[in-house]
Parts: sequence; structure tokens; C-alpha cells
Amino acid sequence: MIQPQTLLNVADNSGARKLMCIRIIRTSNHRYAHIGDVIVVVIKEAVPNMPLERSEVIRVVVVHTCKELNVKTV
Repeated sequence: MIQPQTLLNVADNSGARKLMCIRIIRTSNHRYAHIGDVIVVVIKEAVPNMPLERSEVIRVVVVHTCKELNVKTV
């Protein structure tokens, strides 16, 4: 579960290393983001000489969390 002010590690090769969630984009006002949700983040730490820089605001998709996903079968 990801909520605003959560520090995140990046799982791609974009050049960002650490992110901080600032907003969860959903149809209604939810407190937590889960796998597949789009969130707005600010870059806190980035690799030098890459296109993304520190303090840049971007949108990302959550693809992995430490907390397991509850899957309900019918």
C-alpha cells in the first residue's frame, strides 16, 4: 500500500533512484495506491547524466509492492 509521502525505490532504467509519492490518481478519493494504479511522484534522487533530474514531477504506474496482493477467486 502506497500513500502520499511514501518513499519508493525505482524498478526501471529511467535514471531515477528514489521517488516520493505526492498524489494518487483514481476515479474517487482513495487513501492507498495498489498494483496497477497511477500515482504522481517527485524525484528525490537521480543518476547523473540521465534525462530525468531531481525535483521533477512525473506520473508512474505501480508494478510491484512488498505487501502481497489479495486475489479473490470466485
